[in-house]
Amino acid sequence: MGLLRATAYLPLLVGLLTPTARSQLPRDDTEKPLVGSHFDKAACPDYAHYAAYPHAPLSKGPLALPFQRPHPRCRTFHSDAIENVIAEVTSRMKDLDLARLFENAFPSTTDTTVKFHTNGKDGKAKKPPRRNNWAADGGNDEDAWKGPHSFIITGDIIAEWLRDSTNQLRPYQPLAKKDRRIFDLILGAINTQSEYVIESPYCNAFQPPPISGLSGNLNGQDDMVHPAYEPSFVFECKYELDSLGHFLALTNDFHQHTGSKAFMNKRWYKALNTLLDVLTAQSKSTFGPETGEFWPNEYTFQRRTTAGTETLNLNGIGNPLSNGTGLIRSAFRPSDDATIFGFFIPANAMMATELKRTATILRLTDKKSDQDLANVVEGWSKRITAGIWEHGVVPHRKYGDVFAYEVDGYGSALMMDDANYPSLMALPLMGFVPEDDTTYQNTRKMLLDKASNPYYLQGYEFRGIGGPHIGLRNAWPMSLLVQAQTSSDDDEIMGCLDLVLKASKLGLIHESVDVNYAASYTRSWFAWANGVFAETILDIAKRKPHLIFKDGKRYEI
Repeated sequence: MGLLRATAYLPLLVGLLTPTARSQLPRDDTEKPLVGSHFDKAACPDYAHYAAYPHAPLSKGPLALPFQRPHPRCRTFHSDAIENVIAEVTSRMKDLDLARLFENAFPSTTDTTVKFHTNGKDGKAKKPPRRNNWAADGGNDEDAWKGPHSFIITGDIIAEWLRDSTNQLRPYQPLAKKDRRIFDLILGAINTQSEYVIESPYCNAFQPPPISGLSGNLNGQDDMVHPAYEPSFVFECKYELDSLGHFLALTNDFHQHTGSKAFMNKRWYKALNTLLDVLTAQSKSTFGPETGEFWPNEYTFQRRTTAGTETLNLNGIGNPLSNGTGLIRSAFRPSDDATIFGFFIPANAMMATELKRTATILRLTDKKSDQDLANVVEGWSKRITAGIWEHGVVPHRKYGDVFAYEVDGYGSALMMDDANYPSLMALPLMGFVPEDDTTYQNTRKMLLDKASNPYYLQGYEFRGIGGPHIGLRNAWPMSLLVQAQTSSDDDEIMGCLDLVLKASKLGLIHESVDVNYAASYTRSWFAWANGVFAETILDIAKRKPHLIFKDGKRYEI
């Protein structure tokens, strides 16, 4: 849908509100909520509808981008620190449209996706219900669901993805030391993810916490999954190695920015040990190395579907994987598409990096048990890293040695990249290799070459890396933002930003964009993509401030 003037939609937008809602909204759109005043949240419009239309005031740049933040009383979380960053960054930006896009995107997660949050002391947590044959209430563990908890939805789907929520919160990590509310929000997200990992470590997306009192939603699919899961706790159970990597990343980023060990409770340790059990199970080959006998995998997944990317072949096992590679199997990619060769290199690289960071945190304590655990965690990191360099690097006829996207350990390799993080393009961002690493630079050139990467898509109005999840006509703005963050070339960076800006006429970053008709897109409300845009602007503000700021001076939170 193309952008029309905001005034054309005013009758429709007013119609989305009930008379009660219209009377309760303050006249000034920038007015903060009044402490103790009566306001019914049910009066707020559904943001999935709200985000699909432009709203005044429009930016004063040539694109006249709309203001897409919900009214202050309809936002799901408030932080003065976030508002200060918006003011500090936008007031210095050259491009008024780019400033508006940052103004909308940076607070997208806190404005719209904090569906439940408790700091553990505010009385918001309800007693978890007991269910037959289900331990989501923590079983006999009195520490389950205690303290801060946060449920961060992905946007237009009322469920939390471990990967999405970690990335949605990442732009706010530097603020956690300054703002106690953000500290508790992120600590709560770690605690909630810990419970998810403990209960269903093979699953990728989850229902509201039982202490929230919120009802969940079925995903509408007919899945046969082992290990079995409780559908009132799990939204979808696609085993993606990067989901577990993101649980570690959320923790590691929090510690990096705050120095706090508040997350290191019994439940976090249990989640970490559960994660290590998954690594053990998913490092096994398909056939026994000595007897050649078939070894059933702990995880299987089958879905009744006509899309091959939505299920695993061979009765839910996936294609065979070789022995002794040091790599960890991932049944699905971060796009939620099935892997072809189960040793998915970007997720292995992420896991190796995050395990190393976790080991460093464990070594900071005086407990012998932590030192022993750190040795185990670091051992996994070294093993996976060695496996990547031995099996995940392959010769390319044009670019030399490059990282493969997926391998099977038998010699087969898939040469491509997908827009979703982790990706091959993002290897330096996750800390696996420096940006100037020769193998990475070779890989990067391959990924940005249509003749070498089948999912590098280019059209009349847009270009970038896409993937099979949406189709062969749509590239993802996220891929251009990662490209900008991994580049030192001013022209390349600004070229990526310009494409994303012109494809964001609703004032928000979309999931994907038709390369021949940028007004055609998927998902107007996709908080993860908005978070990546915010991170990109903050990255440029620190590395290349002259590109976006009038005064050219460096900015860092």
